[in-house]
Amino acid sequence: MAGSSTETALMLALASAERQGAETRAFGAAHLTALPHYLTPEQRASAEGRDLVEAIRRADGVIIASPGYHGSISGLVKNALDYIEDTAKDARVYLDGIPVGLIVTAYGWQATGSTLATMRSIVHALRGFPTPLGAAINSSGGIFKDGACSDPGAANQLDLVGRQVAEFARLRMSDPSVTETAA
Repeated sequence: MAGSSTETALMLALASAERQGAETRAFGAAHLTALPHYLTPEQRASAEGRDLVEAIRRADGVIIASPGYHGSISGLVKNALDYIEDTAKDARVYLDGIPVGLIVTAYGWQATGSTLATMRSIVHALRGFPTPLGAAINSSGGIFKDGACSDPGAANQLDLVGRQVAEFARLRMSDPSVTETAA
């Protein structure tokens, strides 16, 4: 949801990546809610779906943020990730070889661990490299307000996720063999 803890956390991590020189693009709640369900070729042909897939194709790094819902990722985030299937026949399949930062927010700790583990599994299945730090943030204390995070530990996690994605993308761009896989 626009202005949610998850979207705010994503924007803070993207700002960190930008401070490292990365060019970023956010697909927030408005874009995700406009995506049709990933079901048929006609639905995949939506402008929102094409836009998302083209951004993934051009990306040197990705940050994925999801709220923890019932111990797992949200349906909107899963639907957006399903669109990556459109890259299955590309020269770079899925997220092959690129760094992927992960952020989970939840209203309590219970869903953060299982949701982060699910996201790591999905990124591995998509051939991406989850960054060493995945941010697991308990947002129940109202730590996100006006685009800022008042919890220093959570703010540091988000900063590090953004920095790691930017740094690993820069490393990969300077030497593609770092994450090269055999065809």
